[in-house]
Amino acid sequence: MNAPEAPPGSVHRRGFLLVLSSPSGAGKTTITRRLLERDPDLSLSVSVTTRPPRPGEVDGQDYHFIDQHRFDAMVGGNELLEHAIVFGHCYGTPRTPIEAALAAGHDIVTDIDWQGTQQVAEKVPHDLVTIFVLPPSMAALEARLRTRAQDSAAVVTERLGKSAEEMSHWSEYEYVIVNHDVDGSVAEVQAIVTAERLRRIRQIGLADFVNRLRGG
Repeated sequence: MNAPEAPPGSVHRRGFLLVLSSPSGAGKTTITRRLLERDPDLSLSVSVTTRPPRPGEVDGQDYHFIDQHRFDAMVGGNELLEHAIVFGHCYGTPRTPIEAALAAGHDIVTDIDWQGTQQVAEKVPHDLVTIFVLPPSMAALEARLRTRAQDSAAVVTERLGKSAEEMSHWSEYEYVIVNHDVDGSVAEVQAIVTAERLRRIRQIGLADFVNRLRGG
């Protein structure tokens, strides 16, 4: 889909895909939700997953919960921008709604892991903004995982064991924040979003607009 036509001499913008990654429990999902509440011009990319819903999760809002057969069909049909197996379950980002939104000048946010981010970077490198969220300490990370009470003790232990590996990919991201305080982290991510919306490369028709200004 092509970007919508704008009146002659005007400037419009191509959208971007904002990716937040972090080890489990570091706060990427909470930051994403708070950001969506603050910014009406930002929409959530709803991933598909084969894992069962956690308490309070809503199908079509938090994830599209699908079976393995449907997931495999989406992979085979090239319907996903990225997909990965995380803690024994499959996750993926649907391609069509992302591509349509970017072309229409809309900004999308998703919280996927480093594996998915690498795949997306290969497919939409110029439309991607990446942020890695670090916990303030390993003790804080463990406390967060245990107090949210969404996983068994065995799963929490497994997540903690993989956190060091996940954090080793921080240098692959454009921005890195340490989540000392959720409100502060949300403000930092919002500042990144604002700056990215003003990047010259995203503003279509800017050269013609400037030439008109110079020509009087």
